[in-house]
Amino acid sequence: MFRRAARLLVSLVMLLAAAFAGTVATAGTAHADGCYTWTRTLSQGASGADVTQLQIRLSGYPGYGAVLAVDGSFGPATAAALKRFQSAYGLTADGIAGPATYSKLYALQDDDCTPVHFSYSELNRCNSTWSGGAVSAATAKANALRTMWKLEALRHALGDKPITVTSGFRSHACNDAVGGASGSRHLYGDAADLGAGPHSLCTLAKQARYHGFRGILGPGYPGHNDHTHVDHRSSQFWSASGCGI
Repeated sequence: MFRRAARLLVSLVMLLAAAFAGTVATAGTAHADGCYTWTRTLSQGASGADVTQLQIRLSGYPGYGAVLAVDGSFGPATAAALKRFQSAYGLTADGIAGPATYSKLYALQDDDCTPVHFSYSELNRCNSTWSGGAVSAATAKANALRTMWKLEALRHALGDKPITVTSGFRSHACNDAVGGASGSRHLYGDAADLGAGPHSLCTLAKQARYHGFRGILGPGYPGHNDHTHVDHRSSQFWSASGCGI
């Protein structure tokens, strides 16, 4: 009787130890990110806020001339964008967002959700509140975040060399002060002017066609010989005749 009880006690201890070890292993592999942490694998058919967060970070991978919808619904376009992202970073391009994909995304984002190579201050030299534009401050800031993730994709495609943003969000007052167009996309927070640096303005304009920008204006377009402008307008308009666009 004593031996049976002893065996049962040992078995119970072993089960508890295994359960504890499993819990520790799970906790050890979980990633708590300062910005956002995904808690499930995502693939076609999924929907929800976690899909929306993924789509924001995939905004720069829609393919030539396309724009990825940020709607919280994981469809074929999101799967295709995810495959492009995975391929760009040497991951298995299966269109399924799991630990390897999330680890790369965590490495690419700062705690405020901006990509590591761009910042809110870089996209807004007008004011600190994002107010006074053509949309609410929250919308302007959200638009700028999507723009930054597109720029991060553009930067990576061009060899991870720096891209200089010379102008981003503008309030009406800031836009008037620099002589901007009355309907400028800068007022919406979804535009960025890029200066020459490691890459020519034409290189930036040509590559931007692959990264979700509906608006691209560059050398050859009036007033744009010293920068390349990219934005997220409602319909496609590309004009940089000096670059063959």
